[in-house]
Amino acid sequence: MEFLLPSEASPASDVASAANWTNPAAWLLEKKLSRGFWIFFAVAFFFDFGFAVYFFLFNLYLVDLHFNERAIGLVGGALTLGSVAGTLPAGWIARRTGLRPLLACCLILAPLLGVVRTFFAQESAQIGLGFLAGVAVSIWGVCFLPAIAGLTTEKNRSSAFSLVFSVSIGTSALGGLLCGYLPDWLRMAGHPMQGVEIKRWILIVSCSIAALGLLPLAALRIPSVQPESHGCKSGERPRSKPQPFLLRFLPAMALWAAVLASFTPFANVYLSRDLHISLARIGLIFSAAQIVQLCVVLLAPLVFCRLGLVPGIVTTQIAAAVALAGLAAMHDVRLAVALYLSFSALQWMSSPGLYNLVMSRTPERDRSAAAAMTLFCNAVLQSGATALAGILFTQFGYPRVLLGIAVFALLTALLFGTQVASAARKLVD
Repeated sequence: MEFLLPSEASPASDVASAANWTNPAAWLLEKKLSRGFWIFFAVAFFFDFGFAVYFFLFNLYLVDLHFNERAIGLVGGALTLGSVAGTLPAGWIARRTGLRPLLACCLILAPLLGVVRTFFAQESAQIGLGFLAGVAVSIWGVCFLPAIAGLTTEKNRSSAFSLVFSVSIGTSALGGLLCGYLPDWLRMAGHPMQGVEIKRWILIVSCSIAALGLLPLAALRIPSVQPESHGCKSGERPRSKPQPFLLRFLPAMALWAAVLASFTPFANVYLSRDLHISLARIGLIFSAAQIVQLCVVLLAPLVFCRLGLVPGIVTTQIAAAVALAGLAAMHDVRLAVALYLSFSALQWMSSPGLYNLVMSRTPERDRSAAAAMTLFCNAVLQSGATALAGILFTQFGYPRVLLGIAVFALLTALLFGTQVASAARKLVD
């Protein structure tokens, strides 16, 4: 049995959706997305745009402060470790206070810590502040999935995920382009600031943009999901049993997250140091990567309808592993950039499918817990993977380590194809 996206149940609907791409207004009207979704969409727009700029530029800012890959890996690992520490408490708080107050805390704390991080050049301070920033950013991850699930229906949820992912990628493209050329524009305008000072001000402005999400958040109302009693006595809390599907999905998902965390945080540093590409060209490459990702995310429902959800995810993971292997063996800059763009596209193509898979295979009452567990398991492995990759890149260089990551990615895809497909099949049957 094929595993289809809930809103893309047949080739006929697949063709209809493709036809509607030529008329975006008709496509949006057909999906009947609620007012609450569009308010949350505005919140996500500001948050994603601000932190897309921030995370694009921050590691290059650390390079200007004379941090090497080992130090950058430790800072990135601390950020992810902070998200490990914050994920489960954030999920616990969300179930008791609701998502909206927690989102407000995230939109205040994450930009504030982002600004503070720009004023410290010591490795120990960056590691400590990175951990705290990870705690703050983890709140967004915990609230993001259940917020969209609560503001959509089974029929339009898949389209809502794709839309939010697509716009997030589009804002990242714009952010990368601005970051690449803004320093040159400021110098041409006669501003006397050094490169590191310009980057600091861009980072501060990006945090301010992320905090603007507080404005639409004031009008947001997210429906709360009441847990089912399942025969429990009055006043007795129902006990949720571990879902067999999650027990297989979570390890495979976490391993794939570790694959991405082994290279993605270092991508801009790789382009700068190993391929000797200027900041302006890195901005162009990053923006091109976002545009390609935008296209493949929109194409993802078509791919998953043709191949099935799990087989489609596995296919994109294997292709991403092949792109990484090619990148490890490539010495020509233009071909290396092409392979990097391919890897960037393929790693994002599976994202809507992965999150749709876990949400659609989880009972509605357990979705917040499932989102928290997914992010927690991902962050546990990501923190170690980022720190270890930074050490290995410093010691062995990029080609050897990239080849090792490619092999690990291939093994992870095969594990996902066997374990998760079996669990999903049993659940459907």
